[in-house]
Amino acid sequence: MSDTVNTTLRRNALGVGAIVFLVLAAVAPLTGMVVVASLAIALGNGGGTPFAFLAVAVVLLLFAIGYGKMSSELVNAGGFYAFVVKGLGRPAGLAAGFIAMLGYNFFVVGTIGTSGFFMKIVIADKTGLDMPWLFWGLASIAVCYLMALRGVDFSSKILGVSLVLETSILIVFDVAVLFKDGYSFSAFSFDSITSGSLSIGLLLAATGFLGFEATSLFSEEAKNPLTTVPRATYVAITLIGVILGVTTWAVVSATGVAQAQDTAIAHLPTGDLVFSLADTYIGGFLTDVMNWLLLVSLFAAMLAFHNSSSRYIFSLGRARILPQVLSKTGPSGAPYVASTVQAAFAVTVAVIFAIAGADPILTVVPSMLGFGTLAILVLQALAALSIVVHFRRKNDPRIGSTLIAPGLGFLGLCFAVALAFKHFEIVAGSDSKAVNSLPWLLVAALVGGIGYALYLRNSRSSVYDALSSDLERFDDHLATDAAPGR
Repeated sequence: MSDTVNTTLRRNALGVGAIVFLVLAAVAPLTGMVVVASLAIALGNGGGTPFAFLAVAVVLLLFAIGYGKMSSELVNAGGFYAFVVKGLGRPAGLAAGFIAMLGYNFFVVGTIGTSGFFMKIVIADKTGLDMPWLFWGLASIAVCYLMALRGVDFSSKILGVSLVLETSILIVFDVAVLFKDGYSFSAFSFDSITSGSLSIGLLLAATGFLGFEATSLFSEEAKNPLTTVPRATYVAITLIGVILGVTTWAVVSATGVAQAQDTAIAHLPTGDLVFSLADTYIGGFLTDVMNWLLLVSLFAAMLAFHNSSSRYIFSLGRARILPQVLSKTGPSGAPYVASTVQAAFAVTVAVIFAIAGADPILTVVPSMLGFGTLAILVLQALAALSIVVHFRRKNDPRIGSTLIAPGLGFLGLCFAVALAFKHFEIVAGSDSKAVNSLPWLLVAALVGGIGYALYLRNSRSSVYDALSSDLERFDDHLATDAAPGR
């Protein structure tokens, strides 16, 4: 197998804008408003929820400062797995790789459930064509897979169109509320911020940012990655915070800040808080458009998470942790074997759920997205710790950007992880014992990753050594290409 021909992703394919599109598509702003923000208002701190989104954005921007410094030294499709290898060592890195692979793969299965469910509802309501959720879910992942094979630059264009459309409809809603009623600054009063459960509000708001961490996964395919990836991360976190924060502010202003939580709770059974307000403020036609764009948003999230998951599988295959065939890439630079395996896994699990008669919203989505959310939060916290340890080991003099900022980000992420474990039934949206036992898979991934690393060190030392050399070969390549601008 040739490393230079068959296992190389397409270089110089993505600029800052393209990476931002890939990341924001995973976040899926419209889906975030319809699902995450509505839950945060109902179960969290009600009318003070806009503060929760903005506070999480600040924490993540602090983390991103150190993330940017690390990204300027490390270019690898392994994403946060590569960060942990560089910062905490190979055993911890391998555990992080297993956690990432589990989390992202589960997330894709969850998107089959959400996409299938909402497509069934919306398409049946608007056209009369009533098909099972599995049919629509499998159709979505099939199209997603074919698009992924076209290459990451093609995906970024499709996702860019989706992002513009779904963000535009949210802006129309925001402007309509602004001109009809105005925004209430009481949403940022101390009483509003501390109403209900602020901790749950912050936890759910943090789930609204899941996907921003994918910027590093595309570093090998980025133009000038040493600067492109940090910039894309700052832009992505800022845009997510502004879009979700401002639109949530519009929602609670429309309901009345004091009444926001009760109103959101009343709409929980139907999940139509945002749609009911949209019908009032932008009319029935644009609300119908919003319904269709929700389907586009869900598909975009599926494609984005499929791309991310495939790159973790590809990276572990290239390092020979998984079968090396998974690191093969096609003429477009897409990791087609990893992409095929990922899609096959997602389809298999979704079909098993369907055969078992599982409800997509009550079983598939809670179990898959709930665990995926927890896994990615843990991964983010490990990456933050890795950044701090890496730069302290080097005695880096930039204390503010390599210790204080990422250290505060690490503490904030640890708080989110602790809340996610404590309130996993809320993150998963289910009180099922089986669903709430899923966090034990993280323990299995941690123990298994460290144990497998020790086995490799003792029995397959060349593979163990390659966990570090796989990172360094791309560092060297980029150092040669980008030295004048560093």
